[in-house]
Amino acid sequence: MKVVFDAGALIGLERGDRRLWTVVKLAASEATPVIVPSAVVAQVWRGGSRQALLSRALDECDVASFDELARQVGELCGRARTSDVCDAQTALVAAARGDVLYTSDPLDLRRLLRVLRARVAVVSC
Repeated sequence: MKVVFDAGALIGLERGDRRLWTVVKLAASEATPVIVPSAVVAQVWRGGSRQALLSRALDECDVASFDELARQVGELCGRARTSDVCDAQTALVAAARGDVLYTSDPLDLRRLLRVLRARVAVVSC
């Protein structure tokens, strides 16, 4: 199983959310990929010692590049009538590489996944 995190999941990890940290630790112990879209990292990362927990979490994650998806992200935004490129990249990454998506924005992500006709379990965090 592959896991995808959105910005809300990273913020939860940064705040020490035990459920999300359990997901990260379990994934690491089972060699399960945890994938974070690069736009999500950019949305949440501000640097500095305050983000030590987030930095530790990201060490356990694979970051999915925006570059290879840029046109697809734009097209999905057009098809779904949204301007949120971060959510669109997250949906595309989840559709292509994920089985479970942890998100603080389940309604928008489910809508994007429906446009993509993708079957990904969406878990609210």
